[in-house]
Amino acid sequence: MKTIVDLNCDMGEGFGQWILGEAPDEEIMALISSANVATGFHAGDPNTMDRVVQLAKAHGVALGAHPGYRDLQGFGRRAIQMNADELVNDIVYQVGALREFGRRHGIGLQHIKPHGALYMEAAANEELSELLIDTLEKTSRNTILFCMGMSKTYEIASRNGHPVVREFYADRDYDTTGSIVFARQVARPNPEEIAAKCVRACMEGKVMTVEGVDIDIPFESICFHSDTPGALDIGRAIRKGLTEAGVTIAPAATVLGL
Repeated sequence: MKTIVDLNCDMGEGFGQWILGEAPDEEIMALISSANVATGFHAGDPNTMDRVVQLAKAHGVALGAHPGYRDLQGFGRRAIQMNADELVNDIVYQVGALREFGRRHGIGLQHIKPHGALYMEAAANEELSELLIDTLEKTSRNTILFCMGMSKTYEIASRNGHPVVREFYADRDYDTTGSIVFARQVARPNPEEIAAKCVRACMEGKVMTVEGVDIDIPFESICFHSDTPGALDIGRAIRKGLTEAGVTIAPAATVLGL
């Protein structure tokens, strides 16, 4: 049973005048403990990053960089053929940009969480995860890396002693490997069902898979997405459900005891 957990959400994923998702960043920010801020490659731009960093500071939310593939048109959800060096260089570039906005406004960078297809590529790609974690040891030694528990990323980060957080995906389905399953939503998800799923994961450490069987699901942070239809209601329901179950919501660094 968990008594404390992080609640994170992907933020600032518009671009210029274009806004993604139904809920304003301000309203989502009031619900979460860690924010994953788009860093310009899959979404986001300098003005958006600056604004969302200020929001995170104002709400006492921990700041995280959310680097993705260089894929604005595909929102970073399409895999691009690049070698590990190129991908890690792109990550370093994006993380550096957000870190500077954080310094401008007096808020440190708590974590790094790759976005979309890049997150999934790192999960399966041992060479990429090795190089990423080696690079973070040199550039961001105390910066937490977010990933799935069944990933190569988690395995290698744990082996090397790099701070790492495993995520539980509130608004995604799981298969029996413990990996998330991507599917286009045909209807708006039910916030109460998602909240109950999160509470069960905290209380029992289990989730029902698309195959209809329960699996163990270890994690330190719960993620929901600001572009999921009804994201604001989902975030409110999760927060209410966890609080009523006696689970404290706190930034990932607090959960890890850092």
